Amino acid sequence: MDCTLHLVLIFSCIYLTCLSSQQETRFVYNGFDQADLFTDGLAKILPGGILQLTNTTERQVGHAFFKQSFDFAPSEFFTHFVCALVPPKLGADGGHGIAFVVSPSMNLSHASPTQYLGVFSIPTNGTSSPHLLAIELDTVSTVEFDVLEKPHVGISVNSPLSVESALPSYFSSALGSNVSINLLSGEPIQVWVDYDGTLLNVSLAPINIEKPNRPLMSRSINLSEIFEDKIFVGFSASTGQLTSNQYILGWSFSRSKELFQALDLSKLPQAPLPHDEPEKAPLPKDKLSPLLIGLVVVLVILVLIVLGGLYLYRRNKYAEVRESWEREYGPHRFSYKSLYKATNGFGRDGLIGRGGFGEVYKGTLPLSRHIAVKRLSHDAEQGMKQFVAEVVTMGSLQHRNLVPLLGYCRRKGELLLVSEYMPCGSLDQYLFHNRNPSLSWLQRISILNDIASAISYLHTGASPAVLHRDIKASNVMLDSEGNGRLGDFGMAGFHDPRANLSSTAAVGTIGYMAPELITMGTSTRTDVYAFGAFILEVTCGRRPVEPELPVEKQYLVKWVCECWRSDSLLETRDPRLGGEFLTEEHTLARFLTIFSRYRSFYASVNASII
Repeated sequence: MDCTLHLVLIFSCIYLTCLSSQQETRFVYNGFDQADLFTDGLAKILPGGILQLTNTTERQVGHAFFKQSFDFAPSEFFTHFVCALVPPKLGADGGHGIAFVVSPSMNLSHASPTQYLGVFSIPTNGTSSPHLLAIELDTVSTVEFDVLEKPHVGISVNSPLSVESALPSYFSSALGSNVSINLLSGEPIQVWVDYDGTLLNVSLAPINIEKPNRPLMSRSINLSEIFEDKIFVGFSASTGQLTSNQYILGWSFSRSKELFQALDLSKLPQAPLPHDEPEKAPLPKDKLSPLLIGLVVVLVILVLIVLGGLYLYRRNKYAEVRESWEREYGPHRFSYKSLYKATNGFGRDGLIGRGGFGEVYKGTLPLSRHIAVKRLSHDAEQGMKQFVAEVVTMGSLQHRNLVPLLGYCRRKGELLLVSEYMPCGSLDQYLFHNRNPSLSWLQRISILNDIASAISYLHTGASPAVLHRDIKASNVMLDSEGNGRLGDFGMAGFHDPRANLSSTAAVGTIGYMAPELITMGTSTRTDVYAFGAFILEVTCGRRPVEPELPVEKQYLVKWVCECWRSDSLLETRDPRLGGEFLTEEHTLARFLTIFSRYRSFYASVNASII
């Protein structure tokens, strides 16, 4: 009798052990009414047996795991689940998706929402990668993690970077090709994940399609290198700025292919689908409140006032002065809007120069054409038509040592002159503001020669002759090759020998203005005098008038002439030149060549001294 009892007890233990082992290696949930799952975050089991991972709360996660762990050995598993990703409204975008997760722990509290799907965390220095396998159904394109710029299915190992990905679809034997699946249709989608120890297969299909005989993705992978002991299986989901109600309707899992049990699709609960809000029936006219009508009228008036104000502000912002006589100068006129955009609204960052007659800004037109825009104040009632005509005519001047004048724009009380941008800036920056590299003596001689050539062209090559009337270092620009170019024609005009002296304005900069300017008016001789003062400015490295110096040195022209008479002319040279300043005959010959056509300078100098 005792023997029989012992045998019964032994066989009972063996049976219970086998039964327990079988229960621990597989489970099937056709709905989750009786499921004992671990959940956190937004995840919960709804009445009716639906496992909800997330709702429409932004930037949240939800996790659901089978509570019992599995020995990873033998290293194979097979699972089949049905999910439904339901956006807040039909046809709307939703996010961010769900993932089937294999993990050594149910604790994913470190994980981040949005594109990390509540599985992985934002990388930080010193943080090691978790040992995780995730099969992602990603409903938002994440370019930083995947090359597919669309919703996709992906395999991720220890990192949100997918090792394999594909657009959601299933293979149709009848068609012999893949048929795409919309992850955000709200309809149930079947997912199979099969791992036989070496090969991981992922398949998708709509609820009414059997498992395809060709998987969507296959990846050779050795999971034993990732998982050493126990594993947990479950789901994770997250939301970002885009949200979805993300459901699991059924789930089957097995460690053995032979023991794997398919889901009974007929027993699965139905996921609630989004619905467009029904249109509300309009209130009968006789029930519309007078107060409501008044509020609507006031609101409409306020909206019209705001829109009108915005229109007037925008029109005033880009307002220009246009008159009928300017039509003939159309090709040379720039719109204020184009110049405003080219200079980033005439911001301080684009300011490259400032003078007594305005400010200069760097701008960039379409096709990366760089320009300089000078803003001048003007009186539209006095000579503006003639001034614009002269600007346009000067824009046609062609000489390699002139800064090309491209056109103009008129706006309210200002005139904008547009010229080509000179990348090396103005000469005075190198002479007086210690801009590097400093100019050598030969470079200065070359620049003087360039400006002499430009003035000669204005006086003798242009028809009619053009008077610049403001020749000085700040109006001499250097191009990318260091060549001198005469620019800033803001005070320029045509030379008319028959002009009445009383109608000729004495314009220019003190120190560069010839003594005869007051008695004889502007002429080519007064430009020549300014050029002579400019030569001394470049050679001596100082401005024509510097009140802070001793009395005998305040006026550059007078001081140089006094030093000339006392045979101490070399004392006037720029001390920064050092030994570069040469007195050989060939250097003197260069000066004589430059001066040869400008003898009136000497006469003017003598007159000013006497």
